[in-house]
Amino acid sequence: MAQPPPRIGRRTVEALLAAHAKGLRDRNLVLVHGRYAAGSATAFTATVDGVGRRVTVRDETSVLGVLDAWHDHRRKASPGDVLVVTTTADDEELGWDLRGHAVRRGTLTVDKAEVVIQRFGATGLDIRMYGEEWLLEALLDAEPADDGWPRLGAVLTRDTALRALTAERLGLASAAGPAEAAEAALDAGTLLAWSCTPSGPRRFAELGEGERRELKKWLGETAGPAVPVLLSLAETGQGQDAMALGLLGAALRDPAAGPDTALAVGGLFGRVKPRRAELDAFTDTVEGTLLRWVEEARTTDATRHRVFAVLGRADELAREAGITDSPAAGRFLPSGFAAQLARTVAGACRSPREGEDALAELREHALAKLLTDRVRVAETAVRVARWLGGDEPSVTSVAEGVRRHAADWGWADRALTVLWSGDPGGDPATARHLRDLYERGRARRERLDEAFARHLAAWTAHATGRHPGGCLVAENVLDTVARPLAAQTPPLIVVLDGMSSAVAAQLGEEAEREGWLEIVPRPPAGERAGRLAAVSMLPSVTRTGRASLLTGTAAKGGQSAEAAGFAAFWKKRRMEAVLFHKAAIGGGAGHFLAHDLMAALASDAVVGVVLNTIDDALDSGQQGQRTAWSLEDITYLRELLAAARGYGRPVLLAADHGHVLERGHGRGALDAEGTTGAARWRQGTRAEQGEVVLGGPRVLEGGGTITAPWREDIRYSGRRAGYHGGASLAEVTVPLLVLVPSAGLTPREWTVLPREQAAPPWWREPSAAPAGGAAEREGAARKPGTPKKKAARPPRQAEGLFTDTDVVTPGKPGAGSPAAPPAPATLGARVVASAVYEAQKEYVRKAPEARVVAAVVDALHAAGGTMSPAALAAAVSATGRVRRNIEGFVATVQRLLNVEGYPVLGFVDAGHAVKLDVPLLRGQFLPGEPGEEERDG
Repeated sequence: MAQPPPRIGRRTVEALLAAHAKGLRDRNLVLVHGRYAAGSATAFTATVDGVGRRVTVRDETSVLGVLDAWHDHRRKASPGDVLVVTTTADDEELGWDLRGHAVRRGTLTVDKAEVVIQRFGATGLDIRMYGEEWLLEALLDAEPADDGWPRLGAVLTRDTALRALTAERLGLASAAGPAEAAEAALDAGTLLAWSCTPSGPRRFAELGEGERRELKKWLGETAGPAVPVLLSLAETGQGQDAMALGLLGAALRDPAAGPDTALAVGGLFGRVKPRRAELDAFTDTVEGTLLRWVEEARTTDATRHRVFAVLGRADELAREAGITDSPAAGRFLPSGFAAQLARTVAGACRSPREGEDALAELREHALAKLLTDRVRVAETAVRVARWLGGDEPSVTSVAEGVRRHAADWGWADRALTVLWSGDPGGDPATARHLRDLYERGRARRERLDEAFARHLAAWTAHATGRHPGGCLVAENVLDTVARPLAAQTPPLIVVLDGMSSAVAAQLGEEAEREGWLEIVPRPPAGERAGRLAAVSMLPSVTRTGRASLLTGTAAKGGQSAEAAGFAAFWKKRRMEAVLFHKAAIGGGAGHFLAHDLMAALASDAVVGVVLNTIDDALDSGQQGQRTAWSLEDITYLRELLAAARGYGRPVLLAADHGHVLERGHGRGALDAEGTTGAARWRQGTRAEQGEVVLGGPRVLEGGGTITAPWREDIRYSGRRAGYHGGASLAEVTVPLLVLVPSAGLTPREWTVLPREQAAPPWWREPSAAPAGGAAEREGAARKPGTPKKKAARPPRQAEGLFTDTDVVTPGKPGAGSPAAPPAPATLGARVVASAVYEAQKEYVRKAPEARVVAAVVDALHAAGGTMSPAALAAAVSATGRVRRNIEGFVATVQRLLNVEGYPVLGFVDAGHAVKLDVPLLRGQFLPGEPGEEERDG
């Protein structure tokens, strides 16, 4: 059977012209054996021997056709123009008269291998390629029109050629360029991304069958077994759905999947019938690629759009096939995320544990890292469930009420605001459960507000700045809180008008993440440190609260009175002070903060700044459905903190009063007796339901007596985003955040308040690891009915340390024959008693005592492996050997524990947390000891 004539394209013609440039100096006819490819250009300009010459190509099957083409060219062409005729006629048929005008006086035979070498600028070719006609022809046909093939080395290897061909055929070279695309990694992830492009899969489907088959085979060998399935989908027109189909293929992994599921999945793949092993490989690759995209999508909008496009299409296909209930596929589907979120909130309504279990599954969903606002709703629902599941709180005094509101109930207000705003996804069932939790939480808060208001009425009758009845009051904040700071370094005092305890909780968290340390006065022995809070002046409005806070005395007035009183207060303490309001804060062109403000911060003066963002938002309706306040949200705050850090100043963030939010159900008692236009207080001495009468020396309006509501749904003015002036905990509590850029600025008798202690226990996640040593873990894992083993040692100390008897001292003398000592009780004790630890100490100068290192390990182990640096310092402070520089201390312990550089201990979260890899720690120091899973099993 005769071989078909070779197919010749434009690039082959150009290669032949370049190869026979000398012959074209006195001739302009080229005869080529072959057939010119349909669709290729028949007239173009080519560079021959450095000169651009016009080229015409004719494909003629007969001798007469060739003669006619030549005569036609001689009549019409310009001097220097070249005629190329492709033909199947042999030289004898063409005759000497015609061949005499042609280059080489005959028909040129195309050696595609030589042409490929020439087109790639190589000197040699992989020997395997000489027998692959399809590859040589494809390389000649696919050569990029603009710059040709890139120069990829002296010898063109088969893999290099196939990479270049694949990149050009599939369109992968369009963005990077041919050279970069030919050298780039060709993996399954790249091809899956390509499948999501508008024209990528269609380009593959339009290739010839033989070329598709060979490329599919090679890519399967090179990029993995998932690629043939992907390319088969592209061939059948399903390429753009490839990733969606790969996700749905996971439905077959479900042990409960029956024949109907298999039939549904098979129907989705249509004419592509992958074997089970191929489908599993394809699904694994798709899932792995998508998880990488999800990570990238957290910071890249284009990738985020691509992820949601894939998942949205997968959800659509799953609904059509009836497999949306598949757990395996559902962990990627938006519908699966919504269903799991609904289960989490519904579970939280029933019990905290059920909500926590469901929340753990929600966090495993692929979309959890992208839909963080919706995950936050579920987390908040579980937190509220934990709060409601605890003992019913009570108010026994004003001092205790304000203190507990700042430390606990204000966090509940923060959580209830999130529940009120609802799930951004808008699921009706989830909304019902959120409302149920919100109403239960709001009812508890109202009971607390009512009890607090009764105590407030009795306390207000006699309380003054000199006799505050055990409370910190707003007019004493400068003297009690700011003066100890000023004794060491002049502070920056920022008054955030209207900041509630809920807002303070959010700002404190963010400030800690940015490297600030919150400090508080050291509590008496046996008491827990907590955030500072004061009682506002009454009514809890700006005119009374801010003036009293900034002047250090019971006062009311505007900016001039505040500025004069602020300077006078510090002048009595022999210090200069200056206060900045609104227009004096912002700088001119090129400067964010005003020159006078920056100059004051650079001086030795106490600097005060009043920021009105929160109060303005409440008054003008800008609060809306806002559930979070960040440092960025409050104009000038982040810049002020940065300036304070630069000048080494401590910062006091203080409120003048708090606020309540408009929930859309206010009674709006506009016609109440004694209203004067204020939103949350009125004149008069007769309280209605939900109100309380307040009178005494700290009531600076209404002639010393006012009526104020404790219920948040009562207002005496037009509707706004929020209100203040009432007698609720959220309005009367003045939260105080004292921040220092380094522990060295902590005054004597003050201590760092770690974020783990700033938040109430119900807000924090349950510990991932049991808090005790081996005996405690054993007790936690005991099966019901199993008798508890008698403890063979004293209980571990509450601080997480251990007694001297817990540590084995080799060679310690004892009476009688020495018996084998019991193993140390805690994980930390066992680590520091190990031979590996003893050897590691030889490489660390001035290593901490073993008990200190053991305390570090035990504290981190008890906390689930991760703690903030401040919390870790507090946990091991009982040893009395921890330096004030916790970062340096951790670095020293790292050198002890990170054997051979393995990351047993280190900083995470941009240095804001310390993490201990417990399994790696065991593997390094206690290799023969079973892990917790084995012991518990």
